[in-house]
Amino acid sequence: MYIEAIVLEGFKSYSNRVYVGPLHPQFNAVTGLNGTGKSNILDSICFVLGITNHALVRATKLDDLVYKQGQAGVTKATVTLKFRNDPHQQNNPLPFPYREMPEITITRQIVIGGRDRYLLNSRNAQLKEVRDFFHCCQMNINSPHFMIQQGKITKVINMKPKEVLGLIEEVSGTRMYELKRGNAVKLMQKKEQK
Repeated sequence: MYIEAIVLEGFKSYSNRVYVGPLHPQFNAVTGLNGTGKSNILDSICFVLGITNHALVRATKLDDLVYKQGQAGVTKATVTLKFRNDPHQQNNPLPFPYREMPEITITRQIVIGGRDRYLLNSRNAQLKEVRDFFHCCQMNINSPHFMIQQGKITKVINMKPKEVLGLIEEVSGTRMYELKRGNAVKLMQKKEQK
């Protein structure tokens, strides 16, 4: 599965509807002059993935993600990620029925003042459902190491060996299983104490 296209409207520097695509399944580079919205494209991906640490998308609150914070007559931000999926892929990690769909769309929309909603294939979805969907693909939304954001290369270069190991565990998906294992061990210990 890969992102085939991104549709932005009212998100950060994009006041009007903008279609970014088609994207290549293996490698994409976003280039352009300073101030043209390159980082905002990556921020839009994190936004749809359900990021809760607003600092990672250079914002202090959700309203900051709406074009000019609603001051220019735009009162909502909507971003849709269109994914291309191979329904015939062996060991497809997606949950049923998504593993059988050639295209999957996930939309997130926020409205100035607080309404925040997700759509999974045009149907209302809860944040937990969206997160579970991405966890199946081993994408940790609040630790987005699957993309290199502005200013992160220097941070990675200066990491200590133990931090690099943690990064590799996060990217490979083993940290997610370690957390689940730790929770299961705690639950078993509680049961044994009773």
